[in-house]
Amino acid sequence: MIVGKASWFFENEPVIIATGVTGGPFEKNGKLAEDFDLLYDDLWMGEDSYEKAHRLLIDEACRIALEKAELTKEQVNFMIAGDLINQITPTSFAARSLAVPYFGIFGACSTSMEGLALASFLINGNGADYIVTGSASHNAAAERQFRYPTEYGGQKPPTAQWTVTGAGYAIIAKQNEKYSEKPKITAATIGKVIDMGLSDPFNMGGAMAPAAADTIETHFEETGRNHEYYDLIVTGDLGKIGRATVLDLLHSKGIHIPEEKFLDCGLMLYKEEQPVQAGASGAASSATVIYGHLLKQMNYGFYKKILCVATGALLSPMTVQQKETIPCIAHAVSIEKNS
Repeated sequence: MIVGKASWFFENEPVIIATGVTGGPFEKNGKLAEDFDLLYDDLWMGEDSYEKAHRLLIDEACRIALEKAELTKEQVNFMIAGDLINQITPTSFAARSLAVPYFGIFGACSTSMEGLALASFLINGNGADYIVTGSASHNAAAERQFRYPTEYGGQKPPTAQWTVTGAGYAIIAKQNEKYSEKPKITAATIGKVIDMGLSDPFNMGGAMAPAAADTIETHFEETGRNHEYYDLIVTGDLGKIGRATVLDLLHSKGIHIPEEKFLDCGLMLYKEEQPVQAGASGAASSATVIYGHLLKQMNYGFYKKILCVATGALLSPMTVQQKETIPCIAHAVSIEKNS
């Protein structure tokens, strides 16, 4: 199963049997609104705090995924999930409601693929029958923690990105005849922490780009695959600056991925007229686009093989105040479909 130092091949090919994707008002007006299962009209979502609304996004995404999979929560072995808020409390509070054995993880905006890789590893090794995994973020909750409350109205530079309000969750199961047509997870590459000395919390794309490039290069080297193996390579939330930087970094290593084959979730969610500066970000960026839009595209036959590379900036409000640089990471998961 282990290939090289950081990659896994999943011989038993775990499958994604169902997903649940929720979002907020900004996402309701975005390009991919039709690919969400549930969209709210306001950021409060009937709750009395943004953090409780954040938890609700997760609750509903899990409920929808379970309903689609025709499973009860009692049939789920584990939940593997996380978010951006202090001590991943929205996810942990949602796990309290779901009441299944729980692994709380934090990979910042790389959490979606970190969870999918770990879930696939457990399923592949017969460590579970069903696992729910995913990640979420809430614009107002994240802004309050990492920058300024939205009510403050602070201006942002062009390099800044817009935190997605949403949750994307999936049910991972063992391969069997019933699920033979479902998207399968065939491989994963776990990234290492890379810090190139950037310290600007308003330039997450630039900070995360080297980690994304390193993971993609490692994935190709260790699996023996290249960009031609995939119909699409998609990153999590690099935005305009990060995406361009990754292409340059890969080109310098002799890896020439065609631009039309290399997309970023943070550039797919919103319309041109929406004021998101360099693009979308947040733990829900990759989770909502991959578990919503891209898996639908895969089911329609547009893609057969996708390499999903979720990126994360492992900073905190404390490290920013202490003028630390930003360590970053990226995890890659290969999702494939036979037909």
